[in-house]
Amino acid sequence: MVEPVERRSWLALGAATAAAFMVVVDVSIVNVAFPSIQQSLGASNAALSWIVSGYSITVGSFLLLSGRLADRQGRRRMFNLGLAVFAAGSLLCGVAPRVEMLVAARVVQAMGGSLIMPSSLAMVLPEFPVSRRSAAIGMWGAMGALGAAFGPSIGALLINGLGWRWIFYVNLPIAALVFAASLRLVRESRGEAAGGRLDVVGVPMGTLALALIMAAIVQGEGWGYGDSRVLALAAVGAVLLPFVVWRSRSHPNPLLDLTLFSYRSFWSATASFGLYALAFVPGFLMSSLLLQDLWGLSVLEAGLGLTPGPIMASLLSIPAGRQADRWGHRWLLTSGVALCGLSYVWLLLMAGESSAYFAVFLPANIALGIGVGLSIATFVSAAMCDISPSRFAIANATTRTVQQVCFALGIAVVVALFSSAPSSDLLSGYQRAWVWVIAAFAASAVLFALAFPSGNAIRRAR
Repeated sequence: MVEPVERRSWLALGAATAAAFMVVVDVSIVNVAFPSIQQSLGASNAALSWIVSGYSITVGSFLLLSGRLADRQGRRRMFNLGLAVFAAGSLLCGVAPRVEMLVAARVVQAMGGSLIMPSSLAMVLPEFPVSRRSAAIGMWGAMGALGAAFGPSIGALLINGLGWRWIFYVNLPIAALVFAASLRLVRESRGEAAGGRLDVVGVPMGTLALALIMAAIVQGEGWGYGDSRVLALAAVGAVLLPFVVWRSRSHPNPLLDLTLFSYRSFWSATASFGLYALAFVPGFLMSSLLLQDLWGLSVLEAGLGLTPGPIMASLLSIPAGRQADRWGHRWLLTSGVALCGLSYVWLLLMAGESSAYFAVFLPANIALGIGVGLSIATFVSAAMCDISPSRFAIANATTRTVQQVCFALGIAVVVALFSSAPSSDLLSGYQRAWVWVIAAFAASAVLFALAFPSGNAIRRAR
């Protein structure tokens, strides 16, 4: 029997998903603004790269801390703080007179985004019974898919009509409306008892370790992965991580909740999601480059050309969540990931140097959208399906941290593979990248099929 859900809960979820939409759009929208920003501020390519790098490093570093704070101090409180910080960062981005100030403002934005993402879902999930949580996460994921779909197109329209600064100004009214809605619709919730301080040694050490590793991965593309700075960052981060794990095992209030990994559903879904992340954003990046650089489409044409897949994903995320609630996650998600991989097999076999959008790219894009609709939000619900409400934020933050690190690592590998192709044979660069993407999706599907428990969360709890 499907348990009823209050109308207020669905409205609260709507506010949370609107914030997630705003954050995801802001990530994808910046890429199309680079030429305008460069012309306006006279920025170098290296400086422009930090507009994205600074954001990625900050989000990846602070997600775990944000999840801990949300569970302890209040999910709605941290969500609204994140909205305020994100809005302030957006305003600073819009008025930035120099690229250095723009990079600093993007870091402020990222700190707000790192507070929003784990708390936005955790603050509303306790309002839903176990039998409806995957459907709720599906709705949250659907808005993320729409953000990825329309970010480049929205960005192109705003830049052409009002200028690049408006891709940041547009966040201000959205943040204000979501802030007001959350105060009215969302009940405050906490997980852990408020008493007891977080690990004052392990928390900064863990945050620093993640920042160093993310910086090494992200900056390796520009500096070179054999550069002494990259090697030093990676080495220090790698040395700190075992210490952080040790502190997390011994401290009563650590940064990383290792007991989450005692749940088979959590560790298998998180590990599979990491493999999936090695392919997901890198594959999307290669598709954008294929349409623009190899086939010669404009930014707006490429943005519109990429939208059918994410639209399909957004349409399927909620129904997929309902089916996961009813039957379990294993085969639904495995099928979705496998379909993602097959879409790139099609491109590998069929794509050539001449433009063939309708005959080759569109079928692959739609198949990818179906696969993503069955998988990306379902990964989050799979990881959290057996976790108690008291740890929703830290569980989501842990999964998202793995996702962020693997996103960055996957992009680094794909760019290296693409760049290794001879300039006389550009298509071979795409093919090398697609082989990596296919292999990562395949590994994700196999691991999830073999390791994730059967049945749904209600049956396992009996």
